Amino acid sequence: MLQKPFRRPQFFYTTAPLPCPYLEDRLERKLVTELSGADADGLHDRLSRAGFRRSHNIAYAPVCPGCQSCIPIRVNARAFAPNRTQRRIDAMNVAVEGFEVPPRATTEQFALFQRYQAARHADGDMAAMGFYDFRAMVEDTPIETNVIEFRDPDDALVAACLTDRLSDGLSAVYSFFEPKHARRSLGTWMVLWLVRRALALDLPHVYLGYWVPESRKMAYKATFRPVEVLWGGQWRVLTEAEATTGPAPLCPAAQPITAG
Repeated sequence: MLQKPFRRPQFFYTTAPLPCPYLEDRLERKLVTELSGADADGLHDRLSRAGFRRSHNIAYAPVCPGCQSCIPIRVNARAFAPNRTQRRIDAMNVAVEGFEVPPRATTEQFALFQRYQAARHADGDMAAMGFYDFRAMVEDTPIETNVIEFRDPDDALVAACLTDRLSDGLSAVYSFFEPKHARRSLGTWMVLWLVRRALALDLPHVYLGYWVPESRKMAYKATFRPVEVLWGGQWRVLTEAEATTGPAPLCPAAQPITAG
């Protein structure tokens, strides 16, 4: 009698409440699980389609009681059409080239990362990261991952994006750019580059993590139309009306966990 191969159970854990990184006076909780073993890529694929994100060898998703603010979002690369602002951003950065390199942290990347954090997120936890923390963020990956380095004609590193490869798309894990070039909108331009790269690889989606309609810093994610959100257990196109305020609540929500 043939025996079925043993399959290790997948364990999920809930974290303790911590301050929300997106909304003031809120606390967040996450559902987390380890990505490991021979099926790490396949598990990451399935979890990404279910709204999870990766950090190091962990996949996580928000499970904050009474809060529906974090909405998984992805670009439909095959249907995407840049708007006038995005075409202008493309033109401003036409001389910048993207290069896929292995996930190996360099001092050049870290110096750019530090400048970005100091200028954009000085009060955040990542601003205190040392080189070894940065190296762990880049290199601790059990799946197919690249760093996309973006360089100007003088070969100066002006932006970078840690990117995972999925069976149905590319996932932007974390991106940063030269703050003195803020007017060039390099954050938006990196997404445009990833959309083109996904098309070249015949992949239908670019995953952008979580969109928080209440957060101004997240507003750009809803501009890559048609953009899709995971809402009510299904991926669907975000409507024009929803792009500002977000989808209607799925059900009457309880009060979110607040800090203090």
